[in-house]
Amino acid sequence: MRAVRFHEHGGTDVLQVDDIDRPEPDAGEVVVQVHGAGVNPVDTYFREGAYQPFTMPMIPGVDVAGEVVAVGEGVDEFAEGDSVVGTGIGNDHYGAYAEYVAVPTDRLAVVDDGVDLVAAGGLGVAAVTAWRALVDHADLKPADVALIHGGSGGVGHAAVQIAAATGAHVITTAAPEYHDEVAELGADVVLDYGRDDLAEAVTEAGNGGVDVILDHRLDDYLQFDADVANLGCRVVGIGENDPAVGLSQSSAARSKDLQITLMSMFNTPSLATALEKVGYLVDEGDLEISVAETYGLDEAAEAQRAVLEDSFLGKLVITP
Repeated sequence: MRAVRFHEHGGTDVLQVDDIDRPEPDAGEVVVQVHGAGVNPVDTYFREGAYQPFTMPMIPGVDVAGEVVAVGEGVDEFAEGDSVVGTGIGNDHYGAYAEYVAVPTDRLAVVDDGVDLVAAGGLGVAAVTAWRALVDHADLKPADVALIHGGSGGVGHAAVQIAAATGAHVITTAAPEYHDEVAELGADVVLDYGRDDLAEAVTEAGNGGVDVILDHRLDDYLQFDADVANLGCRVVGIGENDPAVGLSQSSAARSKDLQITLMSMFNTPSLATALEKVGYLVDEGDLEISVAETYGLDEAAEAQRAVLEDSFLGKLVITP
């Protein structure tokens, strides 16, 4: 089979397409014929050497969707022909930038046969992160006012849909060119993140403040979050550009009993359970991954460049 691999750490030029043996499933695994493999920033961190240890040469790709073509010993919950989505592969197992990948069943879920498996290839990190942040950590409830920073991004556009499905009042930010599309995903209010009066606009849209915030750039927005929060607001941070994260004025946070949780999707107790939850929303038509661009295996380097540098709505997906 053909697979993207890197034999040493470095820039996108270390990615190459190799011909290797198709994997066989170990006990507790299935082999998936890959229809779509989501491209995530974390894929580039493995390539650059920031995340270790793992076995080299490495096949990148933590997200996958496709069809089960072989089942390992002891596997009863999956069968050949099942349509599946998975996430959390690529560190202790080879990743999904390949024609086939062996995946442990504890990071897979079955989806309906009619699901677009190319789009579902971008589901895992984005939707599981959004689910964990909003439902598990923030305890988002119907009629809560939710602020989703970056509603056009991979996690952001999934979070908008998940928040809308819970019955929350959804406020989000995005570049003006994406406002109409993000509104169609379920956002009640879409604001230009570059406007000078953004805090006032968010407060007004929330009728005085917000109850839940999903923040992907804590270094830029943590103080902002405190300023627009209602009493008892739950802030969940999923990332930052600068690791020096802090409040410039803590009294705003303290006066509102602000609850701040920092999370990583990779700490999810059961990836399979989380995938089943978001997979149910996909099956019901409440969650759809928007695919901005697809790339062949030979274009993996360009895909990894684009995921860090380009502006787009939704996800980039490798299609072997």
